Amino acid sequence: MKVVLASHNAKKLEELHRILAPLDPDIEVLGLSDVADYPEPVETEATFEGNALLKARAALAATGLPSLADDSGLCVDALNGMPGVLSARWSGVPKSEGGDAANNRLLLSQLSDVPDERRGGTFRCAMAFCAPGVEIVEVGEMPGRILREERGDGGFGYDPLFAAEGYDVSTAELSREEKDSISHRGRALRAIAPRIAEHLQG
Repeated sequence: MKVVLASHNAKKLEELHRILAPLDPDIEVLGLSDVADYPEPVETEATFEGNALLKARAALAATGLPSLADDSGLCVDALNGMPGVLSARWSGVPKSEGGDAANNRLLLSQLSDVPDERRGGTFRCAMAFCAPGVEIVEVGEMPGRILREERGDGGFGYDPLFAAEGYDVSTAELSREEKDSISHRGRALRAIAPRIAEHLQG
């Protein structure tokens, strides 16, 4: 049984495999590098759920295999929920050209005069699963706060600037297992994984 995760991100593939394996070790997780190239859709939707469905539908149409896609981002209270769906391209610098670092620098600059008590934010992830006649969406959230400097070298994206609720360290300083247990993506994956396994086994 195969499922395609519409991503080139090796860390996301590993995470999905770790969560699906206990439910059904026979499910094989493929990434976009494991399937024939196809035109990936531009993320034009205004919500995480919309973008996740857009990508999962495109992967299903291109591969014919049950497909999973996510869209996630950081919603900062003091920025009225931004960068939100624009998180990956907030600075306008492509990821391949140092976009993560540029995004973090911009976020720190935008919050430079915001006091600690107003630096709240939430990582949000929508996970969509599409198969013929089936569309499932689950959402996971990780509330916390924005730090004043980058800390840790694990994770990716805004992880070095984010401390989850109840933690004094950044999510980039957590072990892989700790982050899986509380992350927005981990929560969305754990919510949708049993439904994926049930569909594939049915």
